[in-house]
Amino acid sequence: MKKVVTRFAPSPTGYLHIGGVRTALFNYIFAKKHAGEFLLRVEDTDEERSKAEYTDAIIEGLNWLGLTFDGSPTFQSQRSELYKQEIDRLLSDGKAYRCSCSPERLDALRKEQESKGLKPMYDGLCRDKDIADENTVVRLKTPTEGSTIVDDAVYGKIEFLNKELDDLIIQRSNGTPTYHLCNVVDDNAQGVTHIIRGEDHLPNTPRQIQIIKALGYDGFNYAHLPLVLGEDKKRLSKRHAATDLMAYKKLGYLPDAILNMLARLGWSKTEKDIFSMDFLMENLELEDIQRSGAVFDIERLNFINQNHISELSDKKLLEEIKPFNDENSYSLDAHHDPEKLVRLCCGSGNNLTEISDFIKPFIKDFEKYDEKDYEKHLLGSETVLNFFISNLLKQEDWTVDNLAELIEQAKEELELPMPKIGLPLRVALLGRAKSPNLDATLYLFKKELVIERLQKALKAISEH
Repeated sequence: MKKVVTRFAPSPTGYLHIGGVRTALFNYIFAKKHAGEFLLRVEDTDEERSKAEYTDAIIEGLNWLGLTFDGSPTFQSQRSELYKQEIDRLLSDGKAYRCSCSPERLDALRKEQESKGLKPMYDGLCRDKDIADENTVVRLKTPTEGSTIVDDAVYGKIEFLNKELDDLIIQRSNGTPTYHLCNVVDDNAQGVTHIIRGEDHLPNTPRQIQIIKALGYDGFNYAHLPLVLGEDKKRLSKRHAATDLMAYKKLGYLPDAILNMLARLGWSKTEKDIFSMDFLMENLELEDIQRSGAVFDIERLNFINQNHISELSDKKLLEEIKPFNDENSYSLDAHHDPEKLVRLCCGSGNNLTEISDFIKPFIKDFEKYDEKDYEKHLLGSETVLNFFISNLLKQEDWTVDNLAELIEQAKEELELPMPKIGLPLRVALLGRAKSPNLDATLYLFKKELVIERLQKALKAISEH
């Protein structure tokens, strides 16, 4: 049995698209599940639009996700001689021909033949006669009778009538090979066994099978994945959400959360919402992939990401959030209990950027109070603020338990419900009404800083 080989073949004409990541993920899982190889092929034949920075971003993104490819990436721009050899072979075997038809002539022929229900041959003279001029298009001679069957692991067997397939261009008049030819030649040369790609490539498959047959290759197994859609059921684009993988990295979404989310786009043979790569390796099968388009829901991604963040150890959570704290110009290195701080705050945001923003006022003074929280909770709270200033000055052991006792004392002596105590203190300390439990919130500050911010709040109230 042949070793399983899959490939991910992006074009470096833009950053790694979230839909492309889903394709890479399924290729990676299938290869590794069967002890095979996962290859990266960069389809960079578009010289004008291909850029090295996009190639670097693709490789960086795959590595960040842990979708490590085997060997070195291959580049189509470096394989032109191989394509030329195969095109020359097709020409010499009479399985391809040079076409000298002008664009105007082609258009007229297409309309004429389609009106008669005939297959567009473009020009009988071109198909049946050698043309000396090499500055012409090379077309594949495809059968006019019968049909081409695509046996797909997701969509089943699909029949394409050959009379509806035109004679495909495999080399342009400037001598450059086309996508379909390069794709087939590379897959064969690299020993690819399974082609797993987006459903939008399905119409290309019968054309590529004709090239495979003409070149005498063994062929490949196919699985086409449903398209990734926005919530309006149209193809995912920037109007729905960020489509660039690295945008999610910059925001602080975890690799495991991205992979978890993308795996559910097209595969639902589990009732679990949160799972690991190990679970995917064990359970994902191509035959279980659904045919209908899969909706990318940012709220669902947020839910998944929050769960993966909460499952991190305290040490790992501190490691993961550090770059985002650096971006926010603060550090937790000098904090008296950073593990407790990040653990209590990790549920406060959808990603590490939001969590870092939430933690920031514990470390750096905020610029201004939230206007609504200030008006609703801080104004008129002088009695509460003064009670805690005077009692905290006497507090010696700075523990959550001791601070909890002081809060209970305040409720009794001031005869106030908890919201009338907790909300003013939160706004005074953080500039907003949202924080962890009040005893923990107080504990997460140094005593001197708590008193300083309460005094600042009293001053702000007096100047209102």
